[in-house]
Amino acid sequence: MTTAKSFYERPILNSPYQAPQWHHPFDNKGQPLEGEPRPGRRPSRFIIPVPASRKKVAAQSSLDLDDYTENALINEIRQWVEEWRNLQHASNWGVSPVTQRLLEHWRHHDYVGARPFFCQLEAVETIIWLTEVAPKRETPKGFLGQIAKANAEANPALFRLAMKMATGSGKTTVMAMLIAWQAVNAARRDSKDFSRAFLIITPGITIKDRLRVLQPSDANNYYETRELVPPDMLPEIRRAEIVITNYHAFQHRETLALPKVARSFLQGNAPDPVRTTETDADMLERACGKLLNYPRVNVINDEAHHCYRHKTGDDAEEPLSGELKREAAENEEAARLWINGIEALSRRLSKGVRAVYDLSATPFFLRGSGYAEGSLFPWVVSDFSLIDAIESGIVKLPRVPVTDNLVQTDTVVYRDLWKHVGKDLPKTAAGAAKLDPLALPNMLKTALNALYSHYEGEFERWRRAGIEVPPVFIVVCQNTAISKLVFEWIAGFERGDAEDTERAAFHPGELELFRNYDEYGARLPRPRTLLIDSRQIESGDALDKGFAAAASAEIEHFKRELASREGAASAQGDASDATLLREVMNTVGRPGRLGEQIRCVVSVSMLTEGWDTNTVTHILGVRAFGTQLLCEQVVGRGLRRQSYDLNPQTGLFDVEYADIMGIPFDFASSPQTTKPTKVKPVTRVHAMPERSDLEIIFPRVSGYRKELPPDRLEAAFTEDSKLEITPADIGPTSVVMEGIFGAGVTITPEVLERLRPSEISYKLAKHLLYANFRDQDGIPRQSLFPQIQRLARSWLDGGYLVTKGVPIGAILYQDQLARAAEKIDIALIRGSEAPILAVLDPYNPKGSTRHVNFITSKPCWTTGARPPKCHISHVVLDSSWEEQLALTLENHPRVRAYAKNQAMGFDIPYLHGGIVHRYVPDFLVQIDDGRPAPLNLVLEVKGVRDEADKAKAQTTRDLWVPGVNTLGGFGRWAFAEFRDWATMEQDFTTLIETLIPYPTEGGWRGAPVTVPTTPDRTQ
Repeated sequence: MTTAKSFYERPILNSPYQAPQWHHPFDNKGQPLEGEPRPGRRPSRFIIPVPASRKKVAAQSSLDLDDYTENALINEIRQWVEEWRNLQHASNWGVSPVTQRLLEHWRHHDYVGARPFFCQLEAVETIIWLTEVAPKRETPKGFLGQIAKANAEANPALFRLAMKMATGSGKTTVMAMLIAWQAVNAARRDSKDFSRAFLIITPGITIKDRLRVLQPSDANNYYETRELVPPDMLPEIRRAEIVITNYHAFQHRETLALPKVARSFLQGNAPDPVRTTETDADMLERACGKLLNYPRVNVINDEAHHCYRHKTGDDAEEPLSGELKREAAENEEAARLWINGIEALSRRLSKGVRAVYDLSATPFFLRGSGYAEGSLFPWVVSDFSLIDAIESGIVKLPRVPVTDNLVQTDTVVYRDLWKHVGKDLPKTAAGAAKLDPLALPNMLKTALNALYSHYEGEFERWRRAGIEVPPVFIVVCQNTAISKLVFEWIAGFERGDAEDTERAAFHPGELELFRNYDEYGARLPRPRTLLIDSRQIESGDALDKGFAAAASAEIEHFKRELASREGAASAQGDASDATLLREVMNTVGRPGRLGEQIRCVVSVSMLTEGWDTNTVTHILGVRAFGTQLLCEQVVGRGLRRQSYDLNPQTGLFDVEYADIMGIPFDFASSPQTTKPTKVKPVTRVHAMPERSDLEIIFPRVSGYRKELPPDRLEAAFTEDSKLEITPADIGPTSVVMEGIFGAGVTITPEVLERLRPSEISYKLAKHLLYANFRDQDGIPRQSLFPQIQRLARSWLDGGYLVTKGVPIGAILYQDQLARAAEKIDIALIRGSEAPILAVLDPYNPKGSTRHVNFITSKPCWTTGARPPKCHISHVVLDSSWEEQLALTLENHPRVRAYAKNQAMGFDIPYLHGGIVHRYVPDFLVQIDDGRPAPLNLVLEVKGVRDEADKAKAQTTRDLWVPGVNTLGGFGRWAFAEFRDWATMEQDFTTLIETLIPYPTEGGWRGAPVTVPTTPDRTQ
């Protein structure tokens, strides 16, 4: 390479068909350093191939990099294998003639199609070297001893060798090469080092189906179609005995299903219970078949991180609870079942299992293993990591969020989306049934809109390039409840009664390219979005009823499509729904197959490991990610390249990107610890009986009643009618996505920018109509719609919608529509002369300061004016501003009584985002304004106000105060806010002067309902 470029300009440095010649420099935390690429190959070590956040990253569950220095064993073996590979004369290789012929074929054959990648050949060479070469030489024998010792500790009676290969680097090809090497050697000579019997074990049915290409009888077998063996060796390949199964086959099945009574009857007086499950022998006959006729068998574990025995002795893991404990138990059960099956097979064979070859992108111990989670298997002998695969162009380059425009947080929101939205999403299907798909958290909807907007551009680029299949967008969810809501929000749904009670509720889906409906509500002939439960699909069992119901419409459409393609008989055969969905999932992005036109996949769990769809371009994680191991597994679903054509100018692959949100590729360099804190003193805050004359009684309001004129609607918009929407309300709207190197991209929710004012005013008016203008029977008053739309347009044109850093279409989020409707509704009340009436709590209509009695560890200020002015012993100080206001109230001559509103039960109902909340003001004050009865004042101390604060103030001023005053029985009330601590005493004096009544010709003018205050100097 004559001119080295930085990692931002040239992410791909090496040919996929040669040993890496260059590598980008990284610091000891796996982040890129400035400067030119360095010659030579990077040593094997743990590196997370994504850039660090540009914002401060909060501590979270992660792999501790201190445990992941350079992998000494792998690096030493790599050096020996490299020297052996470079030997010029085959006579010096020290291998059998068959192995020599295969190595020459793999290295030098003129392939019609793509030849094996270097990483694939290196993995096989390493196993060959350890099997045929190292035992004959004194120096490398120590490696075999280390591996044997590691196996004796973790896998007694088994000899395992693991190959670490990045997702998308072609593990299936490596399996075929290993089978060819073993099978042909075994067929041509008898040796303990070889066997032509193979048991291939996978974690699920999907991978099992995909590995059919390893069967020599398969029409698409790799030995022929990929030219992995010379033609003269094909007869020996066809003599290989290969069984491909998933580890679930090792579960001992019921042979006789008996109810409890029948079981007891059959047992009779026999001391041992009746056996109704398979023995090991029965299970092996079913799972392994003809392999039991061979003296020794090779085992190949695909995605081998699921197979291990629990650590003996003390666990290295911390105690777990909740979801983590359940996940660990599932991991442990799967790993135990998998390795028990291999051990049972080894005991059954006369010469045992010859060797176990593990392949995995993440050959680490999982949570629940007893080892520190993420510990590398000590029998890993070769490593072609994800960062190596990226620099060789073998996989897509993952781009993740590195910064965004939400300044209120010091973390990148879409880097760990679950932390921000998980608490607002359902935990169970029952919880989901109560939710509306349109009411998903705003931050989740904005993330979907932003990533989808970028997908639209990629979709169009693929279309213009003439690519027959679309790019694929994946959403990975925590549970079936969430996946169903997300699926319906994306693809559309119909159910129940609509708001107008005239037709079934129909929503076409929010993301146009992913809709499963047309604009008229008819289902599309080919669904574009697929709902998948990966665990159910992989188990091979029947689909859960709830999930089957959720996906029933799509299943029926796929059956009809299958019938149209292959005839009615195929669709009406014995293929189960799970089998059909598996077929769709397996053929995503493949022309002429059921899944060819799938554009979006909404999945529970992580889709399936080994899912080899190469058209994935975008991934959104809506689930918890406990460790970086889980992150890498999920990201792996999007790393397979779409094109394997070399650039004729460079001889390298062109870079391809996968844009990923919601998956927290972050890490801490050391464990986080907590420091003990001193227990804070507590204070008893209570009403003092000797000050009972200072008691303040207040109404407990549950709502408001109003009557608007039926014929003419008028609104009085004020400054409080403004609705401001920022990224804090809907999530970041500008996200910078970058890979560890390569070009970055800024994505925004462009789909929300395209909405016209007429469309917005129509939808806003419709929301107002259904939410606020129904008759006594609940029927919307359709005759008012033209007036309502006129008011909505007037509100928009008047500049009362203020968007800061967000597209105008954000107003159509359900809670933002509700907030706008609340603003317009109060303006309508303000613009009419109809009285407002407060509705009291029917069970507890009034409250009092005399009931205050609680203990707090917060700082408190003792009330003690002379004479006293507060019924309560202390003012709890939530801020220094409140202390300043309390001092002002104690000292002002017009204050008759006051109380800090803490644990008093005084609150004000208000609407915000369509949801009723309870506002707890700071102080209640009684003012002597010269009238016989005092004026009751609700006081709030507030600096910078957000939209919720504005809604509180507007409701208190325009609904609560006039409603209570109209109701009568609780005296006169007013409301004020103080927003500047420095002028609080002056502002309070000005307020009192405003409230003092003065004589007029018609009598005394009373205190105004609302009061002005000093302008907000804090904003």
